[in-house]
Amino acid sequence: MANVRTRPYRTRAEQVAAGRLARQRVRRSSQATYEPSPDRPNPVVTLELEGESRLPHLLPLRYQRMSESPFAFYRGGAGIMAIDLSHLPHSNVRTQLCGDMHLSNLGVYGSPERVLLFDVNDFDETLPGPFEWDVKRLAASFVIAGEHQGFTQKQGDKSVAEMVKAYRAAIHEMAGTGVLETWYSRISDEDLLSAVRMMGAQKERVAQTSRVLNKARTRTSLSAAKKLTEVVDGKRRFREDPPLLTHPQEVGDNLDLVKQLLAKYRRSLPHDRRQLLDRFTLVDIALKVVGVGSVGTRAWAILLQGRDEDDLLMLQAKEAGVSVLEPFLGMSAYRNHGQRVVEGQRLMQAASDIFLGWVNNDETSRHFYVRQLRDMKGSVEVDAMDPAAHVAYGRMCGRALGLAHARAGGVAEIAGYVGESDTFDRAIVDFANAYTEQNQGDYRLFMDAISEGRLPAAA
Repeated sequence: MANVRTRPYRTRAEQVAAGRLARQRVRRSSQATYEPSPDRPNPVVTLELEGESRLPHLLPLRYQRMSESPFAFYRGGAGIMAIDLSHLPHSNVRTQLCGDMHLSNLGVYGSPERVLLFDVNDFDETLPGPFEWDVKRLAASFVIAGEHQGFTQKQGDKSVAEMVKAYRAAIHEMAGTGVLETWYSRISDEDLLSAVRMMGAQKERVAQTSRVLNKARTRTSLSAAKKLTEVVDGKRRFREDPPLLTHPQEVGDNLDLVKQLLAKYRRSLPHDRRQLLDRFTLVDIALKVVGVGSVGTRAWAILLQGRDEDDLLMLQAKEAGVSVLEPFLGMSAYRNHGQRVVEGQRLMQAASDIFLGWVNNDETSRHFYVRQLRDMKGSVEVDAMDPAAHVAYGRMCGRALGLAHARAGGVAEIAGYVGESDTFDRAIVDFANAYTEQNQGDYRLFMDAISEGRLPAAA
């Protein structure tokens, strides 16, 4: 029998004390400081290096999407900020990180029980690390997005302060509950609506939230399949929409390859999900462009059919590379980066897609994670928010991130570090403003590179 290693048990009081001790290494007030490293690389160079592993013909689309605003640039610049965070003192109070935590990477999605949940929904860069890296990236995203919408600094500061306050409250709440209660904690659609009503929101804002939730309920894998496919010569196939949705040149050969990969992916699923997957037959595949920062990575849309042509399942196999955090936090414990994403997601999310799994292509040494496409996913329209809605959304995001970190472990130690006062909150507000200036400067360099023809951007 193999030896089982277990970590020494620490009581809640011992974990809280360890968090407080971490303040001696890095004071909470010092989290406000941001100074770029003297040898900080040009952000354009960082983007060019990232582009070397991506599909070249899609890079102009990636840069075009990032050029739309400083916030769009920020969304695509997780690697840039990872470099900056790595040069700052950190608490070393660790948990599982999202790794690319910004306000557009939270939203609603369907649980296996078909309940809408609000949670973190992007884990491409997930890795264990200092908890405040996620908090800082989320905080800066609120200031950057608010500034783009014309909010005053005072309004942006309030959004961040309320977000961090809600994060701390969730951390302290979960630090005082049992392990299983923490694991089962979640924010449901009813919780969302109740929170909006309790904030004294106007009827129109409550109605708007209801519309977002109702729309998400209709965005199922089946609806995605019907929207993105057509029947040609009696067979359902993906509808060409270049460059966003395209068939590979030799579909037949690729179908055989995907069949092999699906067989390997099947082994990453629990036994009951394997049996469920076996009831579907592969029909068609296509390359699909997704997101902002992810544009250029290989993302396959996979169409499967059940009992008849109207019984459809659509999966997405998205390429998973090395996390942008790994050069600074160490290699992942998982050799397959698709598994890294899946394990991080399962650890942090309240509930995960029933088809969430991973696979690797031995011929290309590329790793992928697999999930349903658009399974009741929905998000708020950030550009449509007024300052009051921004603050309310900040509270929800802060609580969701706090619950995610609590589920991932180390919650009592985080509670010990952040404390009961608003010292940590005020520091993060100052950091977010300082990093917003850095992002503005980086965005100008990025736009100059496009103007000079160094980076090609689609029209």
